[in-house]
Amino acid sequence: MFADWLAESAADRDRAGLRRDLRARDGSGQGIDLASNDYLGLATREEVLAGAAASLYRYGAGATGSRLVTGTTEEHARLEDELADFLGTESALVFSSGYTANLGAVTALSGPGALVLSDTAVHASLVDACRMSRARVQVVDHRDLEEIERLLAARSEPRAVVLVDAVHSADGTLADVARLHVVCRDHGAVLIVDDAHGLGVRGTGGRGWAHESGLSGAPDVVITTTLSKSLGSQGGAVLASAAVRTHLIDTARTFIFDTGLAPAAVGAARAALAVLRAEPDLPARALDRATALARIAARATGGTAAGAAAGADSAVVPVILGDPQTAVAAAAQCRIRGVAAGCFRPPSVPAGTARLRLTARATLTDAELDAVAAVLDTAVRIARAEQR
Repeated sequence: MFADWLAESAADRDRAGLRRDLRARDGSGQGIDLASNDYLGLATREEVLAGAAASLYRYGAGATGSRLVTGTTEEHARLEDELADFLGTESALVFSSGYTANLGAVTALSGPGALVLSDTAVHASLVDACRMSRARVQVVDHRDLEEIERLLAARSEPRAVVLVDAVHSADGTLADVARLHVVCRDHGAVLIVDDAHGLGVRGTGGRGWAHESGLSGAPDVVITTTLSKSLGSQGGAVLASAAVRTHLIDTARTFIFDTGLAPAAVGAARAALAVLRAEPDLPARALDRATALARIAARATGGTAAGAAAGADSAVVPVILGDPQTAVAAAAQCRIRGVAAGCFRPPSVPAGTARLRLTARATLTDAELDAVAAVLDTAVRIARAEQR
């Protein structure tokens, strides 16, 4: 029976430490937030809130339709022009989320008669895009450029698309997208780079890891990103050639059939991008705070953490604890003590690597970092003791 299956599934997840709960924020801003993706602290900046309010009152609460009907405002067009200019691409196309941007780009640029090669560690949105693509899909071990080259050389399909996260969302590590692009170019493949965690943190003035790696503007590179992390708003975008933009408008189902991004989110993203342009030191500040967090994490776990010695590569700092129950307990202990920490368990990460994921923010103070050091040390110690 359906009810029995639901109960059994819930019990199985409970035993494995994979139950998930929704916790509502009260908006008070109390505590130290190391769980959100607001890397530059722009979600609450006055300029960003003012940008959202201006668009809200001019256009209304919702986009009122798909982008091809009534959902495109002048704000959408301006944001696309500004994103393309900032990131050094010929054009941009805004979607309602980073998830739908990835789904739209991959499915519209692949399809029957294409080969899709996907790094095993890509975001779930790219995994789902592969499943929906109707192309032949091969999943490749993380960072295995030799296997990608072999599969591209051996393919029978006339078209190929390669998918990679510029910055790994759970580890914070960087993909070698420059070398990967050479492999793709040599074999006539299109490279889709998800730079959601690179925008605002990497590259000159926060232009992202793809830009820093020299890929922006390349005709065979498509960059996807989100407006919900460093820009503190909501929505997603595809950065590519004008021809790719035209193709997506005509063929990407998540663009054609989805209601447009709400005007307030568009106005907020535009304002956040203006702040980033005006304050190009914010990305370096976020990386400095991430390096400090990595050192704190290394001390708390009695080992080493990515970025602890040489400096963090991104704003994401993993604290790998192993089993899901320990990670859940550590996150709860942090929460009790006023620190919000992300808790990543399978299937978000491989089995045996459940972790806290700390995210740095450019606005973190030294006093807050001192408090985090004390809390994390206590939380990890108690969580490990509870699981013995």
